[in-house]
Amino acid sequence: MATELTACPCGGGDYANCCGRYHNGAPAPDAESLMRSRYSAYVLELEAYLLATWHPDTRPARLDFEADGMKWLGLEVKKHKPADPATVEFVARYKVKGRAHRLHEVSRFVHKEGQWFYLDGKFPNN
Repeated sequence: MATELTACPCGGGDYANCCGRYHNGAPAPDAESLMRSRYSAYVLELEAYLLATWHPDTRPARLDFEADGMKWLGLEVKKHKPADPATVEFVARYKVKGRAHRLHEVSRFVHKEGQWFYLDGKFPNN
């Protein structure tokens, strides 16, 4: 259970003082904080949080964690451009069926009615 964690999955320190506060209802102050909290929510399979922080124009109806079969291993934030829309470039490491992968994405976030929302992402060519 998320409340039993001590280390935050995003690597930002203590879970309660990092992503845990956003998972418990505090608004993320910026796009990078929201992106980190969404990564942690994927690790913890917090579907309601992920859907609530996804912009309604691009949000799926639901998420299927079991079909993905991913085990998240770590997060590295490369860049954060705090505009509106803001962008956060990151690399998330994960495993599927024992094989390691990297998700390199530049995500866009918009600020609406006092809250940040994930809008969409692109995969840079590397």
